[in-house]
Order: sequence, then C-alpha cells, then structure tokens
Amino acid sequence: MLREIYFDLAKKYTDDLPLTEKLWIEVESKYSQKARHYHNLSHLEHLLSQLNEIKKHIIDWDSVLFAVFYHDIIYKPTKSNNEEKSTALAEQILKQIDYPPEKISTCAEMIMATKKHMLTGNSDTDHFTDADLSILGQSWEVYRNYCKQIRKEFAIYPDLVYNPGRKKVLHHFLNMDRIYKTDHFYKKFEDQAKKNLSEELALL
Repeated sequence: MLREIYFDLAKKYTDDLPLTEKLWIEVESKYSQKARHYHNLSHLEHLLSQLNEIKKHIIDWDSVLFAVFYHDIIYKPTKSNNEEKSTALAEQILKQIDYPPEKISTCAEMIMATKKHMLTGNSDTDHFTDADLSILGQSWEVYRNYCKQIRKEFAIYPDLVYNPGRKKVLHHFLNMDRIYKTDHFYKKFEDQAKKNLSEELALL
C-alpha cells in the first residue's frame, strides 16, 4: 500500500520511473532498519490511516503525504538533529522530482514541526503533527506496546539514563494546555492520551 501511494504521489511531478523506484527503495530501506521498533513502516501506515479520516480538511494533501514519508527518514535515538536531517534530505529529494519550491517549503515546515509538536497556526501542519502523536491516545494495551518499542530503540541506554529522559518527555506533554491542537484529534484522543502518559509516568 505504501509503495503504491508513494508512486501515485511522485508520478504527479516526475515521469522518471527509475528515479521514483530508487527513491521509494530508499524510504523503504530507512524505515525497515533493524533498530527501528516504532519509527518504521507501520508508523507511516498508522499516520496515513489517521490522516485519511480528515483528508477533506487538508488543503495541501501532497505536501502532507511527502511529510509522512520523510519526517522520520533519518532517525537515530542518540541524536537530537533527526528532524533537521530528515528535512534536508526531503528537500533534496523533492527538488529531484521537480516538486514546486513553495510546496517543498511547506513540507519542510511540517517535518520540522514534529520536533516540538507545538501549535503552528497552520491547519495542515497541526493536523499532521497531531496525527504523529495519535499513538499517545490509543488504548492502554496499544500504548503500552508503543512504550516497549520506544524503549527498544533506546536500548543503548540503561534505565538510570533512559528513565529520567523519558520522564522529561512525558512531563512536556502533560504540561501542555492541550496535547492535540486540532479539534478532531483533541476530541478523539486528548483524555486517553493524558491517562496513558500519567500511567507510564507512574511506572517509571
């Protein structure tokens, strides 16, 4: 499904099929890396399922789709510049397929917005970052599995190091006036997300 979506998207801007195939293989390869337990192709599928529910509210659907494919293409748990590197790679690739410059900028802003998940005032970006956080508002069973996947990605760190850092992340979200910026995701996930975050915090 992801491959078909990517090809349908890219062919709007380039008829170079070998290039599109090469770019897709790069996406698939990056998100299939062995160390990725959460930030993988399943994560992209989950985002797409959430965004498809609100597609009618999205203005620049193509930029949102490219943001989905590239927002975590560079992901190293030990680094703090993943968003910047993912953005730079996305910009480089989108230029290759002649994606319009103004839309490249839009996509870049969406990817960078996932660094802090704060309100941007841009409806598409806020819907995209809310979808990226939708895992927080799933059932406790699903959320608990997500916690285990994240812990595996940070397996290099012992609990003594991991737990304080994770607590900081949880407090960051719990201290927000609202985790989800858009009404759709707020109504759907806010209460459960806060319950999940608080529960995880109590277990650390």
